[in-house]
Amino acid sequence: MRLLRALLRGASPGSIPQQVDFYSRFSPSPLSMKQFLDFGSENACEKTSFMFLRQELPVRLANIMKEISLLPDNLLKTPSVQLVQSWYVQSLQEILDFKDKSSEDSGVVNSFTDTVIKIRNRHNDVIPTMAQGVVEYKESFGIDPVTSQNVQYFLDRFYMSRISIRMLLNQHSLLFGGKLNPAHPKHIGSIDPSCNVVEVIRDGYESAKTLCDLYYMSSPELILEELNVKSPGQPMQVVYVPSHLYHMVFELFKNAMRATMEHNADRCIYPPIHVYVTLGNEDLTVKMRDRGGGVPMRKIDRLFNYMYSTAPRPRVETSRATPLAGFGYGLPISRLYAQYFQGDLKLYSLEGYGTDAVIYIKALSTESIERLPVYNKAAWKHYKGNHEADDWCVPSSEPKDMTTFRSI
Repeated sequence: MRLLRALLRGASPGSIPQQVDFYSRFSPSPLSMKQFLDFGSENACEKTSFMFLRQELPVRLANIMKEISLLPDNLLKTPSVQLVQSWYVQSLQEILDFKDKSSEDSGVVNSFTDTVIKIRNRHNDVIPTMAQGVVEYKESFGIDPVTSQNVQYFLDRFYMSRISIRMLLNQHSLLFGGKLNPAHPKHIGSIDPSCNVVEVIRDGYESAKTLCDLYYMSSPELILEELNVKSPGQPMQVVYVPSHLYHMVFELFKNAMRATMEHNADRCIYPPIHVYVTLGNEDLTVKMRDRGGGVPMRKIDRLFNYMYSTAPRPRVETSRATPLAGFGYGLPISRLYAQYFQGDLKLYSLEGYGTDAVIYIKALSTESIERLPVYNKAAWKHYKGNHEADDWCVPSSEPKDMTTFRSI
């Protein structure tokens, strides 16, 4: 709280709230994977990137900052949410400092790149810190259905906004930060123009297998089948961000392995995890099938709910710790990664048998367009509007006794 007030006092009087109001009137400009690729590979100009980002970053920051301000007061007062707010205020101020500076000055452009890297590093722990704030709020005040619905709506949008902002920061810093990754010389920033999907899936499996072996002293095998309908006989490749795909498959493998090991513990025979990868003209699809016993239909939606977690309260340390361990955010964040470029992640479960998890990714870079939240009247109404009663009957726990029914 003190840090946030100090940052607001440090800025010119009323400037940050006024700037947030101003920039939130504009809608973010979604980019396609092809646009990211074309800019980085053909026209990689630091000055052009500087001119775009100093306009676009304030818009994306301000849009989500307006939504943060609509959260319940008691959630806003938690130390963790106050800390996240202070990061956004500071980052917005630092970007706005370049608003009127000349793009022809190489010193200014270089300084902007340093600032972008600093902002990216500052926001490393945004996800677990905001998650900690939700935990603090839940433990102190509990959660009613309306608040739960609003927080779910907000966190989906907040984390999607965070993914998009980090994408811009990463692209600029990787292209112009002066440090090329020797392990991936053909990458355009964080994008692989020829992302080998099967290779990323195997990497995710091996990482999850290491954890599974550590905790259970064994692990299910992987059986992978691939079908390239688009280019038969060719490797399964798309334009994509490998780290996003890795995050998704790693999370799904962890869940599938844990379910498989625990459901089959009595028999000590662990069925393999089957993965099917297909590349068509429009979609790349990854289906992961386990024999981990599945979950009831009524619990499927809960798996994507930020407010629902059976795990003990985690301890937030640093970004070097196991990501999001204990928060139960793995699946909802993975789904956001899939949806970010117009894909999706869905679960289909057979209770008593197992679960199929399906990742959909756009096969064409022109159709892989950022999915970005925008602050407008519709978003405002979601937070402030009255949630009306359901227009479907809610079954009671006790059946009506028809013997007491009398006609009029």
